[in-house]
Amino acid sequence: MGPGLLLLFIVGDILGTGIYALTGQVAGEVGGAAWLPFVVAFVVALITACSYLELVTKYPQAAGAALYAHKAFGKHFVTFLVCFAVMCSGITSASAASRAFAANLVAGFGLDVGNGVILLIALGFMLLVLLVNLRGVGESIKVNVVLTAVEMSGLLLVILISLFFISGGDADFSRVVAFETSGDKSVFLAVSTATSLAFFAMVGFEDSVNMAEETKDPVRIFPRMMFTGLGIAGLFYVLVSVCAVAVVPVGRLAESETPLVTVVQTAAPNFPIADLLPFISMFAVANSALINMLMASRLIYGMSRQGVLPRALAKLHPTRRTPWAASLCTAVLAFALITFVSLNPDSQVVALLGGTTSLLLLAVFVIVNVSVLVLRKDTADVRHFRAGRVLPVIGAIVCLYLVLPWSSGRPAGQYQIAGVLLGLGVLLWAVTWFLLREVPAHPAVEEDEIPSR
Repeated sequence: MGPGLLLLFIVGDILGTGIYALTGQVAGEVGGAAWLPFVVAFVVALITACSYLELVTKYPQAAGAALYAHKAFGKHFVTFLVCFAVMCSGITSASAASRAFAANLVAGFGLDVGNGVILLIALGFMLLVLLVNLRGVGESIKVNVVLTAVEMSGLLLVILISLFFISGGDADFSRVVAFETSGDKSVFLAVSTATSLAFFAMVGFEDSVNMAEETKDPVRIFPRMMFTGLGIAGLFYVLVSVCAVAVVPVGRLAESETPLVTVVQTAAPNFPIADLLPFISMFAVANSALINMLMASRLIYGMSRQGVLPRALAKLHPTRRTPWAASLCTAVLAFALITFVSLNPDSQVVALLGGTTSLLLLAVFVIVNVSVLVLRKDTADVRHFRAGRVLPVIGAIVCLYLVLPWSSGRPAGQYQIAGVLLGLGVLLWAVTWFLLREVPAHPAVEEDEIPSR
């Protein structure tokens, strides 16, 4: 990948499912100042991105956070849990996106089908994602370019229609600076809770570090493309949230399951956005599923090369040179999770998946920020990006603040889901340790074993 494809990859990964679904929920926590949690989430992501940039330019290899934890602490258990947490966050997001894809397809075509058919569509879509990933990174990135263009076009459509409505003097900008907290929460706690939710919309930038070996000259282009991609995504979020609360009253926006449809229906009642947006949403969530499954498979592949996971997961396709074993493993897990979520589509599990993803990744970000400081003693011969000493400390503290239950204001269900996932991770670690305890870690594979571009 060159700088252009890398930029589209980062933007497309961040501008996924979150922006189409979270605006109303964030507004429900803080009122009209829904833009503030997105700004705070952007700043937190930017600080942590600096730590990622130092590590990815210092160690331009696959596996991302798990590799950094392995180098910093050298503990098999810690490395495995980080790997498992990141992998679960990607698979969970992709599984939820697959279910959303199926639901939007049914709504877009006006089909009257039951839950079983929607489940089959979701599984079929995930199978399609698997086939695209097995074709190779080049094919996956090309599909990503198309999907990113579609989802960005949908967001531009929402912004332009809202601005036309605002220019007519019908908007109420007083709502944009009005705080309305839910329940008995203080403003500070409400912003913390909303930021914890909004941060799910900012995750995705960290996926790009797993593509270090598939990028041309990562030391030179990664910092520029990372900052540019985060800036573009942050600008979209702020514009959408400001337009949304200026056009639609907060109460109505928070109650809507499709907040962007509500915004455009209010701004342009005769515009057929209700018929168009389900298809745009399909492309948006499809993009999230594709990128998350691509990253999850590359993560498993990278860690198997490091001897943390069984080497069988590092097997490559004989002609395509893609990690077919890792891709198949992540797909099987996704199939199981999609089926579990679809058994009761009205349960809170679906709504909590995004928050659980954010929770898991923020915990990983704490470790990444600490790893930067620990690995300062490991001097590298290559020139690389430096995050300084202050930013990693701030990043670790803020991410930990957004993880803890008494400071983040997260619902208990997120911790319960994360606890079950990590418990499964501990069980798998024990099995892996038993299988590998007498097998020495194999050396890094030769250059011709790297997956095809």
